[in-house]
Amino acid sequence: MHLHSDSFADGQPIPSTFAFGRRGDAGEPCVLSANRNPHLAWRDAPEGTRSFVVTCIDPDVPTVGDDVNQQGRTVPASLPRTEFVHWLVADIAPSVTSIAEGSSADGVVARGRTSPPGPAGAVQGRNDYTGWFAGDADMGGEYRGYDGPCPPWNDELLHHYHFRVYALDIASLGLAEGFDVTALRDAMHGHVLAEAEHVGTYTLNPAVAG
Repeated sequence: MHLHSDSFADGQPIPSTFAFGRRGDAGEPCVLSANRNPHLAWRDAPEGTRSFVVTCIDPDVPTVGDDVNQQGRTVPASLPRTEFVHWLVADIAPSVTSIAEGSSADGVVARGRTSPPGPAGAVQGRNDYTGWFAGDADMGGEYRGYDGPCPPWNDELLHHYHFRVYALDIASLGLAEGFDVTALRDAMHGHVLAEAEHVGTYTLNPAVAG
């Protein structure tokens, strides 16, 4: 299988159009961005493919948040890292081989999209902004579908966003809207025929090369 994007080249920086946060025009470390989902297209799925799954996960998220977005402090690159889920889509029909730019997300929605648009018949899981904004009076809620990059603006580490498509031998994983990544991985186990990846990078730290 092969996965590509017209929105950014593999291994290259993701334009801020596809991010949740960007650097401000007046020098602000982070302001809300256009938050459009990027274009994705895939080909060469194996015979017997009955559905696709699409995910976007950043594995470079700090495991300790004490220094995150704090003036006069930095998040060291040496800090152990963990995953942050940005997008989960399951039960994509085998006839679908692309997702258009901006078709599933276009703009930041406070408290999250509860019914994000997507491929007909597909179901979308919740992303990790759900936990990030928990307890925030203005932004707290359940975030489903795509919400783009917004790494700590003082992080010394360049973040990598792994977009993956999986070809499955099953038409439906039986997941309800708002499923999480653990439920997705459990449901996919033993059903993956092939997979492909397209990686983009993003940083809000001007001292880090994008």
